[in-house]
Amino acid sequence: MSYISPKPLSQYPFLVRFVLRRQRRVYGEVLAPAYLWGRLPSLFFAMLAMLGLFSRSRFQVSAVMRALVSIRVAQLNGCSFCVDLNAHHFLSNSGASEKAHYVARWRENSDLFTNEEKLILDYAEHMTSECSGINQAVIAGLRAHFSEDEIVSLTSWIAFQNMSAKFNTALGAEAHGFCEPIQ
Repeated sequence: MSYISPKPLSQYPFLVRFVLRRQRRVYGEVLAPAYLWGRLPSLFFAMLAMLGLFSRSRFQVSAVMRALVSIRVAQLNGCSFCVDLNAHHFLSNSGASEKAHYVARWRENSDLFTNEEKLILDYAEHMTSECSGINQAVIAGLRAHFSEDEIVSLTSWIAFQNMSAKFNTALGAEAHGFCEPIQ
């Protein structure tokens, strides 16, 4: 259970209740972060709008790459909800279950990952743990495989995932059980 309990549904604004009820229909229950974000309706809808923009087919980073990076960011931030949700997205979009289980140990199991995946996992780790360590050499490595627009898109996605994972972890949002636990 989250460290902050959900309010009674009737105390959330109408549009927030609509989203929460929709989640209950889709997932069988309201997801823990939705109850938390729902306490701040303007930010909740801004976050949902950003998520919608990131999910568009025209977004520069594929759903598989977004999910892979998101798993790693969630692992680094200790967000079990985010690991669960993003592993589900990764498995749904790629079907690569073995790869999903080795995201935390991608360096030791590098033969499972493409050069592009290794680059974005390394970049996600830098952004999450030591952002000040990012320099021209890191960006040059990314430029070898990605356009500048793709790098900016990837950076925005990783920043968004860090914000989300830190929010969920700090408030104790628990995993939903979308898929088998991934470490």
